[in-house]
Amino acid sequence: MRVRLWSREIWRVLWLSALGCVLGAIVGSAGFGLALGLAACLGYHLYQLRALYRWLTLHPHDEPPAAVGLWGELFDRLYRYQKGQRITQNRLRATLGRIQESSEAMRDSVVMLDSHGDLEWWNSAAAKMLGLKTAQDRGQHITNLLRDPRFVGYFNARDYGEPLTLASPIDERRILQYQITLYGDDERLVMARDITRLHRLEQMRRDFVANVSHELRTPLTVLAGYLETYSDLAEQLPPRLGRSIGQMQAQTTRMQNLVDDLLLLSRLEIDQGGDDHAPIDIDALLHKVADDARALAKEQHDIHLVLGSNAQLMGSEQELRSAISNLAFNAVRYTPEDSQITLHWVCDAQGAYIVVEDDGDGIDPVHIPRLTERFYRVDKGRSTATGGTGLGLAIVKHVLLRHDAQLEIDSHPGKGHVFAVTSL
Repeated sequence: MRVRLWSREIWRVLWLSALGCVLGAIVGSAGFGLALGLAACLGYHLYQLRALYRWLTLHPHDEPPAAVGLWGELFDRLYRYQKGQRITQNRLRATLGRIQESSEAMRDSVVMLDSHGDLEWWNSAAAKMLGLKTAQDRGQHITNLLRDPRFVGYFNARDYGEPLTLASPIDERRILQYQITLYGDDERLVMARDITRLHRLEQMRRDFVANVSHELRTPLTVLAGYLETYSDLAEQLPPRLGRSIGQMQAQTTRMQNLVDDLLLLSRLEIDQGGDDHAPIDIDALLHKVADDARALAKEQHDIHLVLGSNAQLMGSEQELRSAISNLAFNAVRYTPEDSQITLHWVCDAQGAYIVVEDDGDGIDPVHIPRLTERFYRVDKGRSTATGGTGLGLAIVKHVLLRHDAQLEIDSHPGKGHVFAVTSL
């Protein structure tokens, strides 16, 4: 079809040229006649080009101008292309409208940013939570409106694996959780969720645990004191009563340890920390932890210390000692006799690492994501028998969060445990 139309155009040019030559020969100038024929051909194409221009600029949605041959085919193809584009645009416009309507129905804030971080669109929830105004804020950079240094750092870091929790910029009583998602050509979607109720419930839980734990300390102390007095008179008591007092002492001690751990965990959650940070001699700290672990093991485990650096760290010595001691004591409690436990200290260009490693029974990797949860036990019977409170790794997690570090755990059945404190 295209070849046929092109051939017709060529024949039209040849026909007009031949006609011009014949007419020119009649009047005595064949060259003038040829030029006249070519001019007529050019005039025809200019006329069609003008019609195309007027159609596209003045009446693009009307039917195309009537034409034959190659120009008619061109008009028809352009018309079909325009019609297809209009259908596609209407479909996209309808889809965008539905997306915007669904976003408007959401209770969470939705803010669309371009590749530069400038505001393009947001729903009504964002206007209420973040105080955005359509007439003034469109095109503004997001950090010009959300100026909290923590949000600015979160936005610029481009590491959006974890959400950010902050107070609303227009109402400090409202707590928002921000989550940023990258999409398209380096564009970003900012979602803000109101978690005020959850935040208050969490605060109530923390206050309840802290208050109850604090109130339990006094009666437990009194009970422990009386039991200690009775234990001193155990020889004068009936054997059955003496055994009962011993069991009560063991359970009272266990309750006191649990209360102490709950109070420490509550303090770590509530207190921002940093006041007691100072240079720490890690070599000396690990020697103390190793000595305490040996005392707990009572020569039933082989405990080694491998020091690969004499560098110091900034932090709270008391908190870090508590965290590393929890890891070392867990290795003593939850490994069989004659197991080997090694404490490593490494500091290089990639960072600082404290590793507690043992060759015990190991655990199934399915438990690892939950090990730092409060009271989570892999083997509940064995954990109770060893006297653990189930809060040790939760305390480790919160201490490391306060030191911008993290706990990495690697374990498999029969291959021991590796607890690594990284990015110190």
